[in-house]
Amino acid sequence: MDYDAVADELYALRPEEFTSARASAVAAARTAGDRDLASRIGALRKPSLAAWVGNLLVRGRPGEVEPLLRLGEGLRQAHRDLDGAQLRELSRHRNALVRALSLQARQLAAEAGHPIGASVQREVENTLHAVLADSGAAEAWAAGRLTKPLDAAVGFPAAADGAAPRRRASPPAEAAPARPAGKADEQHRRRLAEARRAAEAAERELRAVREDAETADRVVDDAKQQVERLQQRVGELTGALERARAEHQQARLAERTAREEARAVERRVRDASRRASTAAARLERLTSVKA
Repeated sequence: MDYDAVADELYALRPEEFTSARASAVAAARTAGDRDLASRIGALRKPSLAAWVGNLLVRGRPGEVEPLLRLGEGLRQAHRDLDGAQLRELSRHRNALVRALSLQARQLAAEAGHPIGASVQREVENTLHAVLADSGAAEAWAAGRLTKPLDAAVGFPAAADGAAPRRRASPPAEAAPARPAGKADEQHRRRLAEARRAAEAAERELRAVREDAETADRVVDDAKQQVERLQQRVGELTGALERARAEHQQARLAERTAREEARAVERRVRDASRRASTAAARLERLTSVKA
């Protein structure tokens, strides 16, 4: 057994399946004689619902992981280098991306049988904000083994909210070092361009997700109307069935009554037939005597 393979398998499970699967893996490791592995597996913690949704997003949307990580790197560098106006622009794109990914996470959770509410979705969004703001949080999220949502308190400096970034004090003119060649500027422009491309992609993704959400809402409305129509039809058919059952019961009662009456008539016919035979025989005897 391999620890990483077991951990990946466990954290890919639904939350309610985690504990029993972990116990099975621990038992298997002990059976194999690997007590150290059994102990490490047993130490794995069950993820909260919000953490599970964050892990689900990593597995369900692998194509979004690397772009988000690159955007985080670009944003963190931008916060070190750019002015307040540029930071505010990138922050708007960041918020759009987080919202788009949180909607995707909510959809994945619903498809996996665990619809989430607003509070859990906020925890997912906090995790994504932390991923963009902190490289350690980004690494933890990308591993897909979160046990609890990440704390967005490690977010970007206040410059993202409109305050200008603090400027470093300039050294005396005679001590000022010569600025390196344009290589640093080129790297900076490249990081900025990459961050902007990622932000634009996030905007497009957000529009697509919103369109999907509108389509889903229409589908839900249509399904609801269909359910109401069918419910009404079920009510009508149920009423008709109940009436048919009542009529059937009445028909069976009438059949039994008719059968009983038929048997009574048959008895009267037999009695009348016997009486007629007896009378005919008596008449015949009397006629013979007279002759």
